[in-house]
Amino acid sequence: MFKAIAPLRSFAVATALAITTFNAMADYPDRPLRIIVPFAAGGATDVIARTVAQAMSTRLGQSIVVENKAGANGNIGAVSAARSAPDGYTLLMATSSHAINASLYQKLDYSLTKDFVGLSNLASVPLLLVVNPSVPAKSVSELASYAKSNAGRVNYASGGTGTASHLAGEQFSTLTGAKMTHVAYKGGSQALNDVMGGQVQVMFANLPEVLSQVQGGKLRALAVTGTKRHAALPDVPAFSETAYAGMSARSWFGLFVPAGTPPAVVEKLSQAIVQSVADPAVKERLKGLGADPVGDDQAAFQKYVNQEVARWAVLVKQSGATVD
Repeated sequence: MFKAIAPLRSFAVATALAITTFNAMADYPDRPLRIIVPFAAGGATDVIARTVAQAMSTRLGQSIVVENKAGANGNIGAVSAARSAPDGYTLLMATSSHAINASLYQKLDYSLTKDFVGLSNLASVPLLLVVNPSVPAKSVSELASYAKSNAGRVNYASGGTGTASHLAGEQFSTLTGAKMTHVAYKGGSQALNDVMGGQVQVMFANLPEVLSQVQGGKLRALAVTGTKRHAALPDVPAFSETAYAGMSARSWFGLFVPAGTPPAVVEKLSQAIVQSVADPAVKERLKGLGADPVGDDQAAFQKYVNQEVARWAVLVKQSGATVD
């Protein structure tokens, strides 16, 4: 008799748990969500996250708080998100920097591909090669020639070792044979200020972060990475139009949840993001920032993230960059 009752009791408990979980998912979300942005407020990552979060809030029927947790090239915020409960109430705004970190750091307290599930790529931006107006180069070829004839005296800035701007500079040096000296800063804004001030001559920057400075004449844009010109700067050639078509790096900005988040929640969040990015007002806002809206589905984005981690690993190895 007891042997018969035990399985029935276990089945009843399992059924009750399943019903409870289903009801919880049906009510999701029933309280505010938060998005951890692992960089300082005001940068491209922060602005893009807040733009999409506002639209998501309307679709989910809950407020979304954006929390900035900057430090260690985005790793502090990522670790905090990875350790959060996998219940769909904490999201991480990760970027291509996190894909780079996977091979840049020998020891990380999280894995972008194992500890997180990608929801959607909100937007991507090309890198813009800019110089201080005092640099006597008005094209990529002229910059390459200038750097070659001034070996060791041309510096390029980045927001930190191993960032997309750093690796793009290393790739450019390799392609052109014009070795420039890397100057790493603790953030893109600091790097940008010194390029405008003339302390450093060159920078590969995320287009949204330098668009207004280029338009205002404070910086000169020479080329944009990728195969086509950008609508925000139609007179600036794409690298595909130059002798260095291999410069194709882009920065991307995507939302993730901790691994183990229920599939139904993952799907609901992904759909909310896709719909938000497709909203005409959101698209217009992102394009105004110089970003290209993406809004892909969960499966496509997860595949892309896996590819990005592998692709950047090759560039990190070629550059010899490390922070450990």
